[in-house]
Amino acid sequence: MPMKTWIEKQRHLIDFTLASLARRKAKNLGLLFIYTLLVFVLASVALYAHALRTEAQKVLASSPEIVLQRLVAGRHDLIPPGYLEQIGQNVRLRGVQKMEGRLWGYYYDSVVKANYTFMAPRDMQIPRGEIIVGPALERSRGLAAGNGISFRSYSGELHTFIVAEVLPQTSELVSADLVLMHEEDFRAFFKYPEGHWTDIAMSVANPQEVRNVAIKLLSTLPDSRPILRDEVLRTYASIFDWREGLMLALLSAAILAFGIFAWEKAAGLSAEERREIGILKAIGWETGDVIKMKFWEGLLVSLLAFLLGYVAAYLHVFHLDAMIFEPVLKGWAVLYPRFTLPPHIDGLQIATLFFFTVFPYTAAVLVPIWRAATTDPDTVMRS
Repeated sequence: MPMKTWIEKQRHLIDFTLASLARRKAKNLGLLFIYTLLVFVLASVALYAHALRTEAQKVLASSPEIVLQRLVAGRHDLIPPGYLEQIGQNVRLRGVQKMEGRLWGYYYDSVVKANYTFMAPRDMQIPRGEIIVGPALERSRGLAAGNGISFRSYSGELHTFIVAEVLPQTSELVSADLVLMHEEDFRAFFKYPEGHWTDIAMSVANPQEVRNVAIKLLSTLPDSRPILRDEVLRTYASIFDWREGLMLALLSAAILAFGIFAWEKAAGLSAEERREIGILKAIGWETGDVIKMKFWEGLLVSLLAFLLGYVAAYLHVFHLDAMIFEPVLKGWAVLYPRFTLPPHIDGLQIATLFFFTVFPYTAAVLVPIWRAATTDPDTVMRS
């Protein structure tokens, strides 16, 4: 059959299919609504989880390749003086570009009942007595540049600081609860002894050498625990996978209900549909033409539902901040970060979602149609 003739035949089949769907408008619109809702839910969960994974990877891309902690009795302890020098003298760390001690810790604020992350960055010049705060802390305590704020340390002393700056909203994903201060203020607040550090950050030039460096550190410093950036990335990925799976598990009853509904719709032809097939067979339609017509019917419904559901999910996730599923997928905290995820589309994800939502319904339509189309027209119309 020439291509032009085949295309013309398919066009006529599609026209007839659309007319047939219009005759059963209420039933098909109900199916389309439920089908679209299912695709919307699945696509929303998949899009939001993928966007979170991508943002986490971007944030952690600038983190150090190795963070070295010191353990005492299996717990994280301070890095003592001379530890950095001991690493340099006893361990030949090929490819390590930079090693520096870091100062950071957690502080519980009883006023808002939330934890803050205190940090003394070595690459920022912050005057003594001043702090830089994150956007969520600004909102929760009603702060602004120039305001004063007091924190009572764990030793019971009251420390007062002036807010020099509020970090920009664009950084809220990582800086919501952050408090940056001068090194001497940090040591005075937490009673950190001079020369002690929270951990050591290491930058490695060659990614292939990161694991080798970690092995050398473990063999030379048995009390150390190197944490690789790749391990942190895998941990975040597993957390998002777990949350996505939890969300889908909660929705499994709705997905199962739709599956039963769609199968009954596809497997159980109404008397009107059977009569229509019988008439088509009686006026000369071939079995293959009837099956093609019903195939187009199933494909058009499932394609339209997929497109409507996916577009609605895209708008829900990237323009409405996934307000329906956000607490489950993003997590929860007293100082909740406010951020808008930039759109991230994964082609494999779309293909997988398309396969598992479009093909099953389209295939299910063909089974009862094939049975009716291969039956004698008179028998079909009488049934």
